[in-house]
Amino acid sequence: MEGAVRSLAGGGLMLPAAASSLRRMGRVASLRGSVSVSTTTSMVDRRQLVTGMDERGVVATNGRAPPPPQQLLLPVGGEVEKLRAVAEAAADRADMHDIIGRQRDNWNHLLLHSNNSLLLAASVMAALAPAAPGAVALKASAGVLLASAAVTMAAVNKIQPSQLAEEQRNATRLWRQLERDVRATLELTPTTKADVQDAMDRVLALDAAYPLPLLPVMLDKFPKAVEPARWWPTKKQHAPINTSPSMPTNGAGQRVAMAGNGWTQELEEEMRGILRVVKAKDENEYVSVGKLVLSLNKRLAVAGPPLAGTAALAAAFIGSGEAGTWASCVAVVGGALAAAVNTVEHGGQVGMLFELCRNVAGIYRKIQEDIEANLEEADVERRENGEVFEMKVALQLGRSPSELKQFRAMASPAVKDEEIKDFAGKLV
Repeated sequence: MEGAVRSLAGGGLMLPAAASSLRRMGRVASLRGSVSVSTTTSMVDRRQLVTGMDERGVVATNGRAPPPPQQLLLPVGGEVEKLRAVAEAAADRADMHDIIGRQRDNWNHLLLHSNNSLLLAASVMAALAPAAPGAVALKASAGVLLASAAVTMAAVNKIQPSQLAEEQRNATRLWRQLERDVRATLELTPTTKADVQDAMDRVLALDAAYPLPLLPVMLDKFPKAVEPARWWPTKKQHAPINTSPSMPTNGAGQRVAMAGNGWTQELEEEMRGILRVVKAKDENEYVSVGKLVLSLNKRLAVAGPPLAGTAALAAAFIGSGEAGTWASCVAVVGGALAAAVNTVEHGGQVGMLFELCRNVAGIYRKIQEDIEANLEEADVERRENGEVFEMKVALQLGRSPSELKQFRAMASPAVKDEEIKDFAGKLV
């Protein structure tokens, strides 16, 4: 038996228990080998991944997608930092104008109701004074209230709070527009010194058009001449256009640039027609309406304080014999008329209407200058793309690009300004 066991062991056979233990040891060894291989492989993959990400210079964080390639190539500093500063300043200006606009709108409402309360209360006192036992107290109170209202009305008519509020509302919109334009320039295109200079020119033009302080740089509320508001910088004059005979002309003798960059002869004729209609009809209409509104506002501003002052003077003679009765009537009627004038002027926000006419006329003036700047540029490659420009003009006028083709005939000198009946704009 013992010999048999030895022979089996010498022949390479094992007992069942020994064989099973050997198999378990083999499995553990294979598992350890696979773990070490996978760990080694994962470490290599990680190194390769990190190396590749370092080469690209992009690491996605917080689940955000990496920025587009053009943003990675944009240098940080110089013009980029200047444009960022302009964008921050524009955002800050927009907030300031918004806050001040709300404040001045509150001025308009508070001063309107305060002055009307003073005038109506004084009129009631002046009416009751002749028959009341304490006539002296009533007429003194009526006189003080009417005099206070006259002074307050004169100050309010000078600054025109409703017009101030409209200035700030429009300034807020334009500053936010400037901020959007600057940020779009930073994100989409390489920044140049020309971009920085253009942004700075727009900032200075906006500051001059809509000043923040009330004094001493407040805009004249009763100008001698009504002009469209201007909040954009003056376009720089281009070099003289080459008048060589090779440049084609249209029927009106005007030079037409060769087709290219979205521009065609038909599109130029269309733009010239729009330019003529906007100048003859749209802008002229709002300037004319602005003159009428300004004339009405001047008359109301001049009439209010004298009416209240006359009523205050009449209140001093209440109770003086036969003249006292007439004095009471003058005080009552003067106070009521002053309240009516104040309500029409500031309740109707006549100053705001005048500023609105100026701003709308300014919109049409800007459209004119944009069209002229493109048409005066002989090199079509230096112009704005014709199709894009046509779309912008159509959006500003509230029309579709196909509707603009009807203005092509207006470019002909055979059509007189008096024969133009339609307006170019539909929005304003």
